[in-house]
Amino acid sequence: MAARVLVIGNGGREHTLAWKLAQSNHVKQVLVAPGNAGTACSKKISNAAISISDHSALAKFCKDEKIEFVVVGPEAPLAAGIVGNLMSAGVRCFGPTAEAAQLESSKRFAKEFMDRHGVPTARWRAFTEPEEACSFIRSADFPALVVKASGLAAGKGVTVASSREEACRAVQQIMQDKTFGAAGETVVIEELLEGEEVSCLCFTDGRTVAPMPPAQDHKRLLEGDRGPNTGGMGAYCPVPQVRPKDLARIPWELPARSLVGGVQEAADYEGVLYAGIMLTKDGPKVLEFNCRFGDPECQVILPLLKSDLYEVIQSTLDGLLCASLPVWLENRAALAVVMASQGYPGDYAKGMEITGFAEAQALGLQVFHAGTALKDGKVVTNGGRVLAVTAIRENLIWALEEARKGLAALKFEGAVYRKDIGHGAIAFLQRPRGLTYKESGVDIAAGNMLVKNIKPLAKATSRPGCDVDLGGFAGLCDLRAAGFKDPLLACGTDGVGTKLKIAQQCNKHDTIGQDLVAMCVNDILAQGAEPLFFLDYFSCGKLDLGTVEAVVAGIAKACMQASCALLGGETAEMPDMYPPGEYDLAGFAVGAMERDQQLPRLERVEEGDVVLGVASSGLHSNGFSLVRKVVAKSSLRYSSPAPDGCGNQTLGDLLLTPTKIYSQSLLPILRSGHVKAVAHITGGGLLENIPRVLPQKLGVDLDARAWRIPTVFSWLQQQGHLSEEEMARTFNCGVGAALVVPADLAAQVLRDIQQRQEEAWVIGRVVACPEGHPRVRVRHLVEAMHVDGSVLKNGTANSPFSARPKQARVAVLISGTGSNLQALIDSTREPGSAARIVVVISNKAAVAGLDRAARAGIPSRVINHKLYKSRVEFDTAVDQVLEEFCTDLVCLAGFMRILSGPFVRKWNGKMLNIHPSLLPSFRGSNAHEQALGAGVTVTGCTVHFVAEEVDAGQIILQEAVPVKRGDTVASLSERVKLAEHRIFPAALQLVASGTVQLGENGKLCYVQED
Repeated sequence: MAARVLVIGNGGREHTLAWKLAQSNHVKQVLVAPGNAGTACSKKISNAAISISDHSALAKFCKDEKIEFVVVGPEAPLAAGIVGNLMSAGVRCFGPTAEAAQLESSKRFAKEFMDRHGVPTARWRAFTEPEEACSFIRSADFPALVVKASGLAAGKGVTVASSREEACRAVQQIMQDKTFGAAGETVVIEELLEGEEVSCLCFTDGRTVAPMPPAQDHKRLLEGDRGPNTGGMGAYCPVPQVRPKDLARIPWELPARSLVGGVQEAADYEGVLYAGIMLTKDGPKVLEFNCRFGDPECQVILPLLKSDLYEVIQSTLDGLLCASLPVWLENRAALAVVMASQGYPGDYAKGMEITGFAEAQALGLQVFHAGTALKDGKVVTNGGRVLAVTAIRENLIWALEEARKGLAALKFEGAVYRKDIGHGAIAFLQRPRGLTYKESGVDIAAGNMLVKNIKPLAKATSRPGCDVDLGGFAGLCDLRAAGFKDPLLACGTDGVGTKLKIAQQCNKHDTIGQDLVAMCVNDILAQGAEPLFFLDYFSCGKLDLGTVEAVVAGIAKACMQASCALLGGETAEMPDMYPPGEYDLAGFAVGAMERDQQLPRLERVEEGDVVLGVASSGLHSNGFSLVRKVVAKSSLRYSSPAPDGCGNQTLGDLLLTPTKIYSQSLLPILRSGHVKAVAHITGGGLLENIPRVLPQKLGVDLDARAWRIPTVFSWLQQQGHLSEEEMARTFNCGVGAALVVPADLAAQVLRDIQQRQEEAWVIGRVVACPEGHPRVRVRHLVEAMHVDGSVLKNGTANSPFSARPKQARVAVLISGTGSNLQALIDSTREPGSAARIVVVISNKAAVAGLDRAARAGIPSRVINHKLYKSRVEFDTAVDQVLEEFCTDLVCLAGFMRILSGPFVRKWNGKMLNIHPSLLPSFRGSNAHEQALGAGVTVTGCTVHFVAEEVDAGQIILQEAVPVKRGDTVASLSERVKLAEHRIFPAALQLVASGTVQLGENGKLCYVQED
């Protein structure tokens, strides 16, 4: 897509808008009318010789030139109704209608509007007679020192008087001397508010408010904020002296409340809303509203926009701003200094040559033109405010220094500018401050918030004898209330080892807590103990609440599985001890058993006893230093699909399968008295853990063909070329716990275990072990690992899997609920499906489609488009995931992003989309509205290959849906969705099976037909 857009205006704001739009890969050309010397001819940007006051001619021009949309910069065209007139002619226009723009064009309207809708503002009165205005100024019970022309006055119609006499003189100038013409027929007299003034702007589509970082401009002409008011002599962004709690209130509370009022009064607002805010001791109050970008605020806000401005505007015009919220650069500051003509804001000369642009560009500065023109090939002054010299740097202090260098390089006769732009912010940043614990790296408030958030999780783990209430100095356990008469206590402590490294690399923290609990409670279970309570220790360099809460939630969930109370813990934030994003975990479990139930019963273990193996869930939490080495030497990454036979998941998800907790299933069997010993197969694997529960002269003889060994162990052994001994000494090899039982009770105990939903087998026997001989012999281990496709159930091998044809690997891209995703999931699970969904990718987190993927066991990835500078960068990130999952086909199921040309070309003939109409009718968004508006009796849905032109790819399948009398968008949409759920899976099957292909000529071809 190569769009052409038109910007209305000729100032520094419009040059900035054109500059930012030109950065978009979607934009071919930016036209500016009437423009200035800076927009006359600059790569993608050029001026257009078209009248902006003749709206009919302008609309024709936009259609003839195929203008995608118009962006209105200044306030006067908005007040003149340019948006409504262009929209009525079918030209998309970014900005509010004249009715909505009264918020700026009439100060009186704005003040009445704020009063009606409870927007905090200064006390005020409006007057049409100068005598009445002056009488009010003298008698008001508040400092009535702010005098405003009610109409548009190019930002100069405000006087902040130092006395009542000066305020009355301002009234005379506005109303009698007609300084601002008709704009001064009504004056607004306001209370003088005290505090920090800040410019707060936001994008809005009438429903969603997307805030911009606050900026502050300098209205007075001279340094020290002295002299007459101007349109603005400079600005900076962000505003460090604004408190975080005020920042939290400003962008959302006040503009949003105003927008709600606009909707209530049937004046839909779309575009940019600018609230001039005074941060008073009583809270933020609105000074005024503007209905467009401020100038020079625009010159410091847009340079900090990380998102594509074209995409933000398109989303706003489509009413989908909520799906494409703008992202802003972090740790950057922008500062702009305006260079004005001598005599401004009064009379000034024009035609002065300006030099030094190349030098300023070499300094890395952005010079935005305002009052400039081209004359005989030279840039000359052509207005009061001439240039805005903008520096974008890491902080405001550096930005001001760099801007000053630009001011020294740029020259024209009589240039006037201020050298103290941002002085208040810089003084704030340089003020002496005492160190705080938070500045040293420890955030006590975050720690307190964590405790508050995890309290309910821990409370839910309370059990008889342990009533959890975090916050005390210690937790208590009442053994009598827990049901014990003559108890022994058992305690165990452990960690998770370097499995944590994989969890941190995969950014998956919700299962690692179960590993921690399992490692501890399984150890004390081997002593015959019932877990009573658990304590955790979490340490990090910097507290990330989301990560810690995910870990603790996993711990609490695991404690509930083990029926033990999460009685307490320690969270240690230790700056400089851990790299960013890393943390460590440790746990401590205490349990109890009656004295006569203690294990192991060494005196009863004898030669001939049977060894039962209880299945592990996988690697559990041991051997991960070796696992990580194997992965590093392999061709896979943690985000790659798991090896064949390891399920439909990523390698990272496979390795992070949580350790199984055995207490609930095995504790009743241990209390039966039939078990002589239990070994938890933890660090040291089979070879070192089983001897820990045997008498000195006994060992075990195990046959690995007797149990099912998960494929992950086979993959590790092959990739790492690991010896049989290394495998048995490092890993559990599929056996998470080993029980020693009498031979005559083995069958009964095995049945009891299996009835408790555990997979178990007879895996060996206790044998005599002469001194010096290995105490554990594992026969046929490597052989058993590589039995192709075999499944061992309770010691018996069987092979239920027949060969299946290769299935196409499908990735599904979503942005929301993913209702079509569910239809695709269901269809690809059918036995005859030629496709398999290997990954779901969403550009938004926490959407219902991701939950659908999780329930189906399908790996998912969130790639937030707001974190990328351009569409191409975002698409490249998506493409990398597609490559990692060895994707064959891509399905777009409600994916609300425009894909770049390179991406579409790469996946040509391999990417399917579904559209809710019978293409080629009703392309683009709002297909149902278009169908109802056209009065058709039949619509439907279309599955097509994706092409660079929107909804123009070759059609694979269509299904018609009748339009019923009285249909609404909602009712029609529901019926079309049912058809979509039928034909999308059918089309995927056609393409995945090879029946339908996109030929070299770009046309559809049927390779085989039934």
